[in-house]
Parts: sequence; C-alpha cells; structure tokens
Amino acid sequence: MPLFKVTDHCVSKEKFELLKNTEHGFLVTTPLPDISELYKYYETEEYISHTDTKRNLFEKVYHLVREYAIKNKVALINNEQEKGSLLDIGCGTGDFLSVAKNNGWSVTGIEPNTAARAKANSKTEHKVFDISKLESLPADSFDVITLWHVLEHLPNLEEQIQVFKKILKPNGTLIIAVPNHKSFDAIHYKEFWAAYDVPRHLWHFSQSSIKNLFGKFQIKLIKTVPMKFDSFYVSLLSEKYKTGKQNPFKAFWIGFRSNLKAKHTSEYSSLIYVFKNLKK
Repeated sequence: MPLFKVTDHCVSKEKFELLKNTEHGFLVTTPLPDISELYKYYETEEYISHTDTKRNLFEKVYHLVREYAIKNKVALINNEQEKGSLLDIGCGTGDFLSVAKNNGWSVTGIEPNTAARAKANSKTEHKVFDISKLESLPADSFDVITLWHVLEHLPNLEEQIQVFKKILKPNGTLIIAVPNHKSFDAIHYKEFWAAYDVPRHLWHFSQSSIKNLFGKFQIKLIKTVPMKFDSFYVSLLSEKYKTGKQNPFKAFWIGFRSNLKAKHTSEYSSLIYVFKNLKK
C-alpha cells in the first residue's frame, strides 16, 4: 500500500509511489528508474548541487547556507577523527573537499556528473573521479567517508554500503546526511515535500531505518547531528511546489516550527548520522 504519490516537480513531472521496505523500514520510490535511465532526471539547470550559479532566491539561499554548512562539516570531521584520508562521495563542485584539504586532510572525491567533477577537480588538484572508480579503491583506504545528501541517490543501496565498509579503515568514521521524512515539514507538506525529490531520491529514511540498515553491516551509529537550515530551504521549495508561488514568509514559519518541534522530538528536516566501522 503506497504512502502516497509524489510528482517529480523538477524535471519530468512524472508521478511515483512511495512504498515501505519491510526489512528496514525506509520508503522506496516506485517504480525505481532503470540505472541506465537515471541520468535523464538530473539533466536540468535546476539541479543546484551541480552548479555554482546564484541566479535567484533559492540559489542565493542555498549557496549562503552551504558556505556556513561546509565550515560546520569540516569542524565535525575534525572532532570525530584525527586528520588523515577523506573520501567524499557525491562531492558536487568540490567546495567541501577544498575546505577540508585546506584544513590538512588528504582528500579524494567521487562525482558522477561530468561538469561538476571538472569544477571539483579545479579546486582539489585533480583528486575527484567518476563513480566507476569507487569499487576499485583499495580496502582500508580512508579514515573518513562522507556522503552529504547522497545516500538517497545511490542505486544498489546495500551493495554500495558493503563497498563503504571495505574501503573504510577499521574504526574509521562514516558520516551520512539525509532528509528525514518524519520531520514536521515533511508531514506538513506531504506529497509536496521537496526533499522527496523523486525519482532522484530513490530511498527515504527515518532515524530508525538508517540505524537498522547500517547495523546489518556492523556499522554502528554513535551520534546524530541536526541540520537546522534544511527545514527553511526545503520549505521554500515545498511552498513553490504546493502553491506555484514563492511564499518566503510562510516557508520560514514552517521551517521555524519544524525546528521548534524537533527540539523535543529530534525529528529535524535533515540529520547527519555519524557511524563507526566496527572490526571486520
């Protein structure tokens, strides 16, 4: 029984259902696009993580928040692990890797989008590769692996997690940020919630489903960290999808209420999950 139908507002205008995975409890975009067809859903200038443009309100807000968030992300990895080797999967245009590199990390990136990868390589001395490189990376290569709003995009989910475990050093740190469909803004906007972003987001996680999924691979959750700005940005987009208009004041109010409620429930719009790779 589908939770509801969600429209791809960004590219195709196609409708998809959200079905629950019975083993782990996350939601699955249905039908899942064929892997060979996925690229078509990213072919738009609206897909902001692949560009550095600042043409409108959404892009200006996104980049302003991203600059602040990157500093916090680097501070997080500095606190969780001694400086060493860092792999960022889905690194986009490479801003996070660039700042991490300047903070003393030995950086590597994976980015499937050709244009974004070229920009990232210009910022990292050509340390960013296509996703085909991922499985050929040697075992125990990295002290930290990060996926910032990337896990939900990856096909063959469990196979990919096995690869992460292989290339992460024992007791290494895995940091994953994903939207939380149990947040107040998700519940408020329902099928218009922008963070469903079907079919680019193949999987939709809650706190319990993330813990269950990674626990299966002996990857232990040790901490969750809220991403408080996400509720505002997601609400801006959600208002546009729901009403066809920009309603920044309404969006701000929903984002504010979401964070306020999450102070008591911990159900923030997006969450960062910090894991440790247990002994293999």
